[in-house]
Amino acid sequence: MQLTSATPMNFGISSKLRSGAGRRLNHSMKGKDRDSTRAFANALLKYGYRSAATVILSVATSGLPGGIRALAAPDPVWQNLSSTRGDLPAPPGGSTQQTGAVVADFDGNGVNDFILSFRQKPPALVWYRRSTAGWDQYVIEKDYLTIEAGGAVHDIDDDGDLDVVFGGDWQSSEVWWWENPAPNFDKNNSWKRRVIKAGGKNQHHDQCFGDFLGTGKPQLAFWNQQAKTLYLAEVPADPRTVSSWPLIEVVSGASAGSTPYTEGMSAFDVDADGKLDLLAYNGWFKHTGGQSFKPVKLADEGGLICAGRFEPGKIPQIVISPGDGRGRVMFYTCTGNPEVAADWQRRDLIGREVIHGHSLQLGDINRDGHLDFFVAEMAKWREKEPGPDHPGATAWILYGDGRGNFRQTELVVGHGWHEARLADLDGDGDLDLLNKPYTWETPRVDVWLNNGTGAPRP
Repeated sequence: MQLTSATPMNFGISSKLRSGAGRRLNHSMKGKDRDSTRAFANALLKYGYRSAATVILSVATSGLPGGIRALAAPDPVWQNLSSTRGDLPAPPGGSTQQTGAVVADFDGNGVNDFILSFRQKPPALVWYRRSTAGWDQYVIEKDYLTIEAGGAVHDIDDDGDLDVVFGGDWQSSEVWWWENPAPNFDKNNSWKRRVIKAGGKNQHHDQCFGDFLGTGKPQLAFWNQQAKTLYLAEVPADPRTVSSWPLIEVVSGASAGSTPYTEGMSAFDVDADGKLDLLAYNGWFKHTGGQSFKPVKLADEGGLICAGRFEPGKIPQIVISPGDGRGRVMFYTCTGNPEVAADWQRRDLIGREVIHGHSLQLGDINRDGHLDFFVAEMAKWREKEPGPDHPGATAWILYGDGRGNFRQTELVVGHGWHEARLADLDGDGDLDLLNKPYTWETPRVDVWLNNGTGAPRP
């Protein structure tokens, strides 16, 4: 059983815990609500019982046959920090439409930071810079821009620090990059913004970098939804001086089926030939030479898409979650040739329709050496409606066993997730969660710390 604020049952908990210094905490608690669960989890963190602690959960047996008792699995205890409680600064400007999020070490201190994007009101980009006390805000784009969901990170100008890319939404025909001014950071000055694409059709939902052409240098891949086109853009030799980047069409005339538009993008060596492949919407694209790609379509409709090794074998597996739509979270396993769509077998992982599953992340969350994944639903996407569109929005963690099997758990129910990121946000070596809702209870940002913040990585 997972101890989180989402534990939906009566429970009794008793624990005997010993830290490295020999401290002991004897704590017993009985409760029926989720706040009690959260209070107990935070109490464990407060007293330093983070690692090598044994927590025995005596679960109420009313719903379990034969009086079964549950012994806690080594799942994380999640500490939720929220701007609504003052745990980290609230996004400035008052925008209630929060679109994109990227995570990277932007100041080069060895600890990840994150950048959030906004539309509706300025500022358009805010950098949350990790400090010893939490996070400090830097406005890196003070102007009003209609930025779409997505975002990508790369050292575009090859100066040793990480720059950032975002695209315009349905109101904009532009894609931009911002030059990291490291080490000269100033909270009052925006980063220099430059253009990648100007003109043509609008809307650019999702981007990623990878060497998809096999040139030895990464390219930027991005969707242009109103053009129904997936583009590659090669980074110019001097990206600071050009007015736009040359574009290559990977696919045009892309069909979104019943979903609002094509979306979702990631990079992985799908066919295990040693070359990076591009995954987008409902399939993957194999580079066949020059500027040509072969599409391998796995499904009629898609969304967010990622690949990873969840079970033994040469070929990785692929996960697709509906983004701005409804559908099943599907797990694809190759039984033959990865370039043949019919050789990919699929199965439903959640067991129900997922509603606006606009968060999909892969990683070894419980640090058992096996890949897990996180998927979550939006709670609100229509701003004109007074309440949530989906009050039962759920965030799941599926823990993998390395053999293609998953143990499904609920992290929380009733929160709105959008563009969540799974990354080490506090420098202690485990994977945390970043959530910035799209328009649920906004402006708002939450961080979920995996077992709190422990000792920094060596």
